[in-house]
Amino acid sequence: MNQQQLVATVTELADRQAILDCMHLYCRGVDRLDRELLVSVYHPDAIDDHGMFVGDREAFANWAINHHTTYQHSTQHIVTNHTCELDGDTAHTETYWMFAAMNKHGAPLSLGGGRYIDRLEKRDGQWGIVTRKCLIDWSGAPGEVPMPREALDAFLGTGIPRRDKLDPSYERPLAVDPKRIGLRFPDSIDG
Repeated sequence: MNQQQLVATVTELADRQAILDCMHLYCRGVDRLDRELLVSVYHPDAIDDHGMFVGDREAFANWAINHHTTYQHSTQHIVTNHTCELDGDTAHTETYWMFAAMNKHGAPLSLGGGRYIDRLEKRDGQWGIVTRKCLIDWSGAPGEVPMPREALDAFLGTGIPRRDKLDPSYERPLAVDPKRIGLRFPDSIDG
């Protein structure tokens, strides 16, 4: 591989990573109700078609945060399979998502899955969403988690999940309470 090929390869890999980072930051912005972060993944003239909402990035951020605050105690947007067709400073992506929500009304937990179909552009060195279509492929409400309440409560020791910048994901430096090291529940699982 010559120098020119190496530069082209590294540039393409950097672009692909920046695009994937954009998908991940979108999820974090929605789940943490971080409006500034959520808006940042879109270019100013972007349009998002989320089925129940179609509009620009500012209105989308307002709608999404209001929607998730009104209907859920907490959410997780999880992205999985991701394909990206690069064409210079334009990219077309398909990103599979799964959504879990602890609801304020009705079934305590809802699940869904689908795909984000996006057109992104690189402007002034920054990748951002220009057009998004959110497709829902499936949804439902699962049964209870087959885990004792004491085991579920042990998770609270890692920190209290928040929908703001007090969430443990913003903790710097990240640290584990030394008293928790070696914790196992139940001890019989280790064999």
